[in-house]
Amino acid sequence: MSYIAFVGTVQIAAGSLAEVALAARARAGEARTPPRIFDDATGEVVQVDLQGTPDEVLARLPPTEAEREASGVPRGPGRPKLGVVSKEVTLLPRHWAWLGSQRGSVSATLRRLIDEARHMHEERDAVRRAQDSAYRFISAMMVGDDALYEEAIRALYRGDADRFERETEAWPPDVRDHSRRLAAGAFRPPMSTPTQPEAR
Repeated sequence: MSYIAFVGTVQIAAGSLAEVALAARARAGEARTPPRIFDDATGEVVQVDLQGTPDEVLARLPPTEAEREASGVPRGPGRPKLGVVSKEVTLLPRHWAWLGSQRGSVSATLRRLIDEARHMHEERDAVRRAQDSAYRFISAMMVGDDALYEEAIRALYRGDADRFERETEAWPPDVRDHSRRLAAGAFRPPMSTPTQPEAR
């Protein structure tokens, strides 16, 4: 997982959270605006306290997703060695009746249905994640400049790559380039319709 830091509209660092936090700390005292750190995967601002020594800054860093996963699943209901976690599921009687009629346990059926849905909607979900990541970053960077980015946001959610590129052309270079990189996955070519064989 990678992170990126900006002072104003200028990118100052990219890399691991520790690397980016220390680079942001080094610039915090001299910058007119405080550095901001973004999660490169989600476009979200990461709250990092840059006060104190480098060791103090590093000690306060929030755990990354990889670190949370590496810490393991707390023991309790479920099968923690397999990463299985027990949580309550509320369904209507007809749903329970249908699940009960399926082969295998209720949990196995639910896992299979979720995996099938994830596979079926994988491309759509990837587009949505790219749209939302770009939107979060753009909104944070362009706050107060609605007229500058609202058309780009419309193009982003319409899947109009050409319009998005035109609307972002005049943006500050670092903001423009990072926005385009985050948004790239939102602009997928339409699926071609299979050609029907000619009748003979």
